Amino acid sequence: MDALHGQTSCGSLLQKLQLVWDEVGESDEDRDKVLFQLDQECLDVYKRKVDQALKSRDLLLQALDYSKMELARLASALGEKSIATSPEKTARTIKQQLAALAPTLEQLGKQKKERINKFADIMSRIEQIRGEIAGNLEIGQQVAIPQINEDDLTDEKLRDFQSQLQELEKKKRERLKKVLEHVSTVQDLCSVLKMEHFSIITEVHESLDDSVGKDHKSISNDTLSKLDRTIATLNEDKTLRLKKLQELATQLNDLWDLMDTPTEERSLFDHVTCNRTASAEEVTAPGALALDIINQAEIEVQRLDELKYSKMKEIAFKKQTTLEDIYAGAHIVIDTAAAHDKIFALIESGSMEPTELIADMDSQILKAKEEALSRKEILDKVERWISACEEESWLEDYNRDDNRYNSGRGAHLNLKRAEKARIQVNKIPGLVETLVAKTTAWEENHGLSFTYDGVPLLAMLDEYVMLRQEKEEEKRKMREQKRYTEQLLNIDREGPFGTRVSPYRVASTKKVPSPKPNGSTTNGSPGRRLSMSTQQNESKSSRSAGKKAAAVAAPPKTPASPNEAATAKEDNASIQHTDADPVPCSP
Repeated sequence: MDALHGQTSCGSLLQKLQLVWDEVGESDEDRDKVLFQLDQECLDVYKRKVDQALKSRDLLLQALDYSKMELARLASALGEKSIATSPEKTARTIKQQLAALAPTLEQLGKQKKERINKFADIMSRIEQIRGEIAGNLEIGQQVAIPQINEDDLTDEKLRDFQSQLQELEKKKRERLKKVLEHVSTVQDLCSVLKMEHFSIITEVHESLDDSVGKDHKSISNDTLSKLDRTIATLNEDKTLRLKKLQELATQLNDLWDLMDTPTEERSLFDHVTCNRTASAEEVTAPGALALDIINQAEIEVQRLDELKYSKMKEIAFKKQTTLEDIYAGAHIVIDTAAAHDKIFALIESGSMEPTELIADMDSQILKAKEEALSRKEILDKVERWISACEEESWLEDYNRDDNRYNSGRGAHLNLKRAEKARIQVNKIPGLVETLVAKTTAWEENHGLSFTYDGVPLLAMLDEYVMLRQEKEEEKRKMREQKRYTEQLLNIDREGPFGTRVSPYRVASTKKVPSPKPNGSTTNGSPGRRLSMSTQQNESKSSRSAGKKAAAVAAPPKTPASPNEAATAKEDNASIQHTDADPVPCSP
């Protein structure tokens, strides 16, 4: 190239041109024209070259400016403050400046693409979750790539989107958990109600089926709203069914109690009655509120309801027997025949519902128990009083026995019993006084007379006190009779001829009846066979009856035969021992 340049230089070409002109003989004027023309053409060529060089420089300057602007824009978008914004200042030429900027631009360009991809991924996931929550996306549908602001790709902006994504992912997890809990609740409710949960769940959303994975479950507002409504509907059905079943269980129990149904038959419906007092939340057993169970309970209630009319007489009379037993235990006399007739008439006429009749009888039984309880304390003392009177009667019979001190079989047992009997007999006066006081207080409190097997108790006590006093008077007279007889015997022993007259045997007193449980009267104790006129005439009639009983029990005043004088002494000793017993005070 240098050789060619050396051979074809402008000077050599100009010399050749001069030689040619010399040979040709060109004039100087023509030569000047040609030389001028050559100068113009060279000037034009230089101008073009200069223009081209200037244009190239301008382009390089534009490229340099663009590179600087791009560098600044990328650095601003990426938030890279540490990158030198003027690395070209250290270079001398434009091309060197461009070469210095190129690596930085390339690095920032790659960083920008990576950052854009990150933004695109995060923003797509954000839009995906928002669409799932809003319900705008179908299961498996992908959202379009979102529009990214390339002028703001800083780490701060990226962290902001990442924070939004984390919040949405947390919200998604919470919603998914809530959806799964709702689905489980629907399944449990369907299990209790014995309903097919698959159709109910898929009706809310097809993705809620168990075959669909958790990541593809619908978590939209509409799905949650439908689940809430479904659960509310199922809970309402559960509450209504439970209420119905509890009503049926209560009816079953009432009918069972009404007809005294055995436990074995009741146990067949344990699955119905087990939830009689349970709340809706406590009923969780599968099929516990199934429609077939409710239908089964309804059929049984209907069957028992029809059966109760046929068994009503038996049940009513059984309760009447219970009522009579309570009154009998409390020694209260009632008209049982009239009560039976009334029950029979009510059942036959149908004027009262069986349940009302049984409830009325239950009320009577409760009232009878309360009345029996109020009488219990007095009745216990009455039984003690009657028992003591019986012991008193036995003791008098024992004292009349001439052979009681013989060493025969059982004599020592009778002696022990006699000692115990004397202790009980000594307590009778105080017991009678206590009975009179408590009976009087009871009558004032209840406003009616206290009767014992139909006889006023105070009249019985009055009669007993009078008979006891009359008995004591008889004993006193007998003692005077004995003393008089002994005086006669002593006079006869001292007769003028020394003869001895045999003493008359004093006739023994007749046995006075003692109180018996059936109401008979012995030994001046209370008589339970007082008539209803005794109740009306109160103690006046009782006193007259007591006088008659005392007259019957009075001993005959006949002289004793001579052969019975020795026996009279033993009787006298027995009577004297009996006279030592305390005499009860009049109430």
